[in-house]
Amino acid sequence: KNLDNEELNLIAKNSLIKEKIKKNELLKYINEIKLDQTFLGKLIEDRYSRLNLRNKDEFLNYLSKYKVDIKTIENKISIEALWNQLIYQKYSKKVKINKEELMKQLENTINLGEKNYLLSEIVFKLNNKNNLDKKYSEIKNTILKRGFEKAALTFSESDSSQLGGKLGWIKESSLNSVIAKSISNLNINDISKPIFSSNGYIILKIDDIKFTKKKYDKKKELNILIKSKTNQQLNQYSNIYFNKIKKNTNINEF
Repeated sequence: KNLDNEELNLIAKNSLIKEKIKKNELLKYINEIKLDQTFLGKLIEDRYSRLNLRNKDEFLNYLSKYKVDIKTIENKISIEALWNQLIYQKYSKKVKINKEELMKQLENTINLGEKNYLLSEIVFKLNNKNNLDKKYSEIKNTILKRGFEKAALTFSESDSSQLGGKLGWIKESSLNSVIAKSISNLNINDISKPIFSSNGYIILKIDDIKFTKKKYDKKKELNILIKSKTNQQLNQYSNIYFNKIKKNTNINEF
């Protein structure tokens, strides 16, 4: 609500380009952008729950305030869900999970207590690594002046930018070792320096930290870790695949 028209247009343009590229690629494999209605309903529920809304009627009222049609939201969510299915079909066999290593992490967690981060992210790419300091300074200045959420909307290339960069609660053991080490000494509200990854550079903000001590179902916790690590790898493949087809796509912004 606090962004000016120029910023809104830039965010909308980037979002639309990403959506069009994914849609065009999907239609090479399927006839139409359509989800099972029950599955779509669950995804819609997840979206309005993140806004602390209790039901779909409240969500519809919320959308009406911004003159957004529910069909637009359903279409966007459907494209993302079908894109994720495509990535899974293409790359799931390439995912590598070391269960023994994950079990060691889990046992250490049980002994010490699990550290959990409430995280937000900004993901960006650079054609020239020499411009990293300049880019980081630009992003950080925006964060200081306008807040992390607005900076995420403006600069982040991740899908989380639509949520102001918010990732939710993430267990430390679910993070890859580079990221975990980079934020291990940060406090609440601290912002990390750019962390290099296969997706580009990541800036993380620590929104909150908590520790949990409880009786663990090792099998259940291991499956959660496996799922988290699998999703991380699939997200990397998703970004690589998207950037590949984007390079071969002619975009007419007019």
